[in-house]
Amino acid sequence: MMEDTTGSNPQSLGFTEKLKSWLSWSWTYVCFIWFGMVLIMIYVLWSPLKLQETLTSGEFMQLLIFEWWYFRKYGTSFIEQVSVSHLRPLLGGVESSSTTGLFSSVNGEAEPRPSVSECKVWRNPLNLFRGAEYNRYTWVTGKEPLTYYDMNLSAQDHQTFFTGDTQQLRPEDAVMQKAWRERNPQARIRAAYQAIEMNHECAAAYVLLAEEEATTITEAERLFKKALTIGKAGFDSGKDINLLVYIKRRLAMCARKLGRIKEAVKMMRDLMKEFPLLGMLNIHENLLEALLELQAYADVQAVLAKYDDISLPKSATICYTSALLKARAVSDKFSPEAASRRGLSTAEMNAVEAIHRAVEFNPHVPKYLLEMKSLILPPEHILKRGDSEAVAYAFFHLQHWKRAEGALNLLHCTWEGTFRIIPYPLEKGHLFYPYPGCTETADRELLPSFHEVSVYPKKELPFFILFTAGLCSFTAILAMLTHQFPELMGVFAKAFFSTLFAPLGFFADKMESFMPSSFWHQLTRI
Repeated sequence: MMEDTTGSNPQSLGFTEKLKSWLSWSWTYVCFIWFGMVLIMIYVLWSPLKLQETLTSGEFMQLLIFEWWYFRKYGTSFIEQVSVSHLRPLLGGVESSSTTGLFSSVNGEAEPRPSVSECKVWRNPLNLFRGAEYNRYTWVTGKEPLTYYDMNLSAQDHQTFFTGDTQQLRPEDAVMQKAWRERNPQARIRAAYQAIEMNHECAAAYVLLAEEEATTITEAERLFKKALTIGKAGFDSGKDINLLVYIKRRLAMCARKLGRIKEAVKMMRDLMKEFPLLGMLNIHENLLEALLELQAYADVQAVLAKYDDISLPKSATICYTSALLKARAVSDKFSPEAASRRGLSTAEMNAVEAIHRAVEFNPHVPKYLLEMKSLILPPEHILKRGDSEAVAYAFFHLQHWKRAEGALNLLHCTWEGTFRIIPYPLEKGHLFYPYPGCTETADRELLPSFHEVSVYPKKELPFFILFTAGLCSFTAILAMLTHQFPELMGVFAKAFFSTLFAPLGFFADKMESFMPSSFWHQLTRI
């Protein structure tokens, strides 16, 4: 695995990548040309071969119906499955798992592959402040870092999260519900001031002003503290608990951004201890990032031990933080050349397996960590295993990987090699379920239009499948022609093989003219 990615210099790697891309591009057009020639041949031979009678016989239609049924039931083509299982090993490929193995669960029980509806969008636990951070990007570049779809999801979150448990909304709450739905930022801010005029102790209005009107983190922190102070009586009576958790969490994030990291860690720990049932907010991911900034790696490992479950992968933050800790233990003394000569030690193997696990969960992250792709501001919502999650993770954790000496070098030396043994998207991996196919569509809705969305990285061109399809089609056409025109095909075969072996005969004649006849006589006797 080490030798695959480190045995050549960057120039040769660049040339190899260009050659692969050119071959992939040219092969695509060759396939189109070949498919067009097959269609033309079928059209020309439609009447002579009586193809219409063959189609009406029902055999071909039965084959198509069976192929359609097999694809709907198992999510893969029957012809492709036969090619992968039986013909690929003969052509030097790696055997794929069986159909039942593709969609088996962690416990070994048969389970259908995830459907598109399972691509759930989550609130980004480390989303930025609109007024103090997102708007600054707009002022500088003139581009909108957030999509309307993303902001609309946030509006829905705020409406349901801050309504409280009362049956009847207070007048200021009704105004705030309308404020979250406003598309224009200035309209949202005006609605927040209107709610404050109706009730000077409307905490939700101060939350909106802290998020969107405050142009600095210090000002946002001041507004959040005011919201926390004026609403303490309501919080103590059991109302607006969700709003209380939100405010305390954002205050902890303000402290983290202002450099008061130990204070932020304490606030996050207290919040997790006070509200243990609100695990869906993923406050532990905020805690992990703050602990990494403190370089408190023992505390990070303790948090991972509580939240990292290999049978239920949580997020890219969990997987890649675990990989970072294991890589940090060996990366300072790691040498690809030495590892290729002596092999990997136990600690190095653990680090490589952790990277493999992380890459299998989200294959988009390494390019951001290795700065092979430009980062953008993270969205307010992320799709787990998608490009949006990769952007959000790398935006906050790239500095932690850079701080661990040699960690990025180890990632660079291993991630491409480990990705080669990760199965195709619809196949079950060694650790996790198949990669969901709906991530690209959802990421395009969450990420701005100027960002090139990463899709599931394409591995090497599956030449064996294309070769098998072409060989089967060519054999079928030859069989049909031989059945309909045996004499003509016999003449064609003789002409073809005589033409094919003509250069060999010409070469043999030339050799006979140069070599003495006694030499050939002695050679035949031997």
